[in-house]
Amino acid sequence: MNAKRALALNSKDNVAVAVENIESGEQITIEVKGSATRSIKALEPIPFGFKVALMNVPEGGSIVKHGEVMGRATKDIKMGEQVHIHNVEGMRAQREQGGRP
Repeated sequence: MNAKRALALNSKDNVAVAVENIESGEQITIEVKGSATRSIKALEPIPFGFKVALMNVPEGGSIVKHGEVMGRATKDIKMGEQVHIHNVEGMRAQREQGGRP
């Protein structure tokens, strides 16, 4: 079986976007623009268009997409887990609540 695919558009990114539905346990080939292709294992289902963690991110750690910080982890996120509103607070929400940028 071929590995599923996800894309990261910047070598600084710690998340990639699934370009197809990925099931738990499947291998994911991550195409990182300007860097080498790598492979990780999905720890849970990652729907098309959703983000997957490329590395472990500790609670409070930055979520980087397109080379920019787009949020903070609200709990520890393991490599291969889905990254979404259940474990990330977006930068906009933080500004509106007077939190850190």
